[in-house]
Amino acid sequence: MSEKKSDLLKKVNKIIDQLRPFLQSDGGDIEVLDITDDNVVQVKLIGACGDCPFSMQTLKVGIEQALKKEIPSVKEVVAM
Repeated sequence: MSEKKSDLLKKVNKIIDQLRPFLQSDGGDIEVLDITDDNVVQVKLIGACGDCPFSMQTLKVGIEQALKKEIPSVKEVVAM
């Protein structure tokens, strides 16, 4: 993993850690799997978030927007 990518991963994880309690309060969680070369953050939704009908809304409106606000180079967040 390149230095730039590892720095980006640290920033992403820091923001995810701030959002995690909200997901955990509903019985879910999130795991960052990878960041692609074009700055797409790949995540796995776990627990209740994995099969929640609102998980894509949470992913796009909550998680993706928070990451893009703090890290403008993030292009997208996708669930794997």
